[in-house]
Amino acid sequence: MVQNNLDAVIIGAGHNSLACATHLAAKGWRVAIFEQASEPGGAVKTGEYTEPGFRHDWAAMNLSLFAGSPFFKAYGDELVKNGLEFAPVSNCFASVFPDGKWLGVSNDVEKTTARIAAFSGQDAETWTALTEAFPAEAEHLFAILGSPMNMRALASSSWRLWRKKGTGGSLDLLRFLMSSPRDWLNETFQSEHLKATLGAWGMHLDFAPDIAGGALFPYLEAMANQAFGMVLGKGGADTIVRAMVATIEAQGGTVMCDAPVARILSEGGEAKGIELADGRSFNASRAVIANVSASALLKLTGGTSDKNYDSAMTRFTHAPGTMMIHLAMDDLPDWAASAELRDFAYVHLAPSLDQMARTYQQASAGLLPDEPVVVAGQPTAIDPSRAPDGKHILWLQARMAPAQIKGDAAGTIKADQWEAAAEPFADRVLDIIEKNAPGTKAKILSRRIVTPLDLEADNPNLIGGDQICGSHHLSQHFLFRPSRGRTDGTTPMKNLHHTGAAVWPGAGTGAGSGFLLGRKLAGS
Repeated sequence: MVQNNLDAVIIGAGHNSLACATHLAAKGWRVAIFEQASEPGGAVKTGEYTEPGFRHDWAAMNLSLFAGSPFFKAYGDELVKNGLEFAPVSNCFASVFPDGKWLGVSNDVEKTTARIAAFSGQDAETWTALTEAFPAEAEHLFAILGSPMNMRALASSSWRLWRKKGTGGSLDLLRFLMSSPRDWLNETFQSEHLKATLGAWGMHLDFAPDIAGGALFPYLEAMANQAFGMVLGKGGADTIVRAMVATIEAQGGTVMCDAPVARILSEGGEAKGIELADGRSFNASRAVIANVSASALLKLTGGTSDKNYDSAMTRFTHAPGTMMIHLAMDDLPDWAASAELRDFAYVHLAPSLDQMARTYQQASAGLLPDEPVVVAGQPTAIDPSRAPDGKHILWLQARMAPAQIKGDAAGTIKADQWEAAAEPFADRVLDIIEKNAPGTKAKILSRRIVTPLDLEADNPNLIGGDQICGSHHLSQHFLFRPSRGRTDGTTPMKNLHHTGAAVWPGAGTGAGSGFLLGRKLAGS
């Protein structure tokens, strides 16, 4: 069966696909999305993964990028009309330390500055200066991160930057963008506690402390949370997915799940449509859009006419994996460092830059880290609707974890397959929580462990449990994501376009690549 009345077909129903389809449908395009899973959303989905009534975000939890995105600015009213609801966060993130101290960033400037002053008066002064300078710096940074990242856009951004900051200021910004988290943190602050608190955010995006190009992310997360707070989804992160699907369908579009795509149909070097695994075919007169990993795109096309492009897709590298642990809880942890920590959306257990660097190296070498970086999400502290009355959930990430286990850095886990290693490694993570919040284990009602391989099995884009669909190191970011000259999602095949986290501007819930592509295709 062939259907020929579509302008665009989209492979994968991740949030970038949905953003692209929302825009194209609003511009009058006839759009259909085909998703291999039983529900849309990709890594942004919510479900009762432990017990009835406990709603856990499968992977992505923080929706701040979405709430602040150009896409939401354009379609926010429609999305809210279709059920989107945010849960604002004032106490954003914190870190706890082995010496019993803690440090947290809230959107109350005085509170955050006072916490920093307890560690270093000079750092408090620096923090104040950074906070005051952030609006001006954000203008330049968001202009870069939101640009199409082609030579014309880059030249325009560089010209505006030079006019505002001059040659010296422009070079300083370039140097900052090339710096590692450790370099910037050491140059900027004195307190090791503050450095670790901010440096933990680099681990979310594959930037261990010594990786060049990673300074931007601890800086942006800290300053944006300070200025605006954080945003979660009311009832779960899937609120954005449900609202976008409803908006697309109201505009005449279609989102079809349980519909894996077997191949992209082409003729004479031009993409014509798709064929599903069940044999059905769908033609598209204007665009075939693939929200897939780089390697999956090659499999779907069977290769393109450009061997350099095909080689770049083959070489595309992925970050180490992540283990997720979803806990249904009788209560939140009682953090020994302070009862205030129960109010934070995120609590990092990443005691030092050195520990983060060691963990990253171990995972990259295929070893189960002896002390994984633990991200403890406490969404029910902000949104009680995610659990039954008086109950809670914990959203735990172990960063990093190897997809293929070659050994255990601690020497205690003998298994080299995740089927046997999952439980003891999860226990290692929970032991770290227990050490910092005694009694937490006794509050666990049930748990669901999601290994790196489980993440990939659920979503083939998360290769090896890489939640960001490809490393963001400098050789694979900015002008080189996913490859040189292809940051706008174009491919060597006419009418075939690439989107998703593998394409500039990369990972996160900002709908960046999808909306940029939608605007490019629609002409506005």
